[in-house]
Amino acid sequence: MSAHVRVHVVVLGLVQGVGFRWFVAREAGALGLRGWVKNLVDGSVELEAEGDRSLVEELLAAVKRGPRSAHVSDLRLQWIPSSQEDVSFTIR
Repeated sequence: MSAHVRVHVVVLGLVQGVGFRWFVAREAGALGLRGWVKNLVDGSVELEAEGDRSLVEELLAAVKRGPRSAHVSDLRLQWIPSSQEDVSFTIR
């Protein structure tokens, strides 16, 4: 069994105005992860996801791909302590 983890991610590239937050929320929800996703004023997208490490890594692979109209140029990852404060995955 994989460890329970939480990751903080800033996604760079063409990731706003292309349905990116909805894509992330749908993927995370399908994986049963908790957390959130939001747009940042600099044009990037920020998210935190928490759950089984293997499922979080599946989400990260999907985030790297993004929806069809997006172009992800970089992911800035930081593994952080689990908070278990989120009960679902939400768009902020």
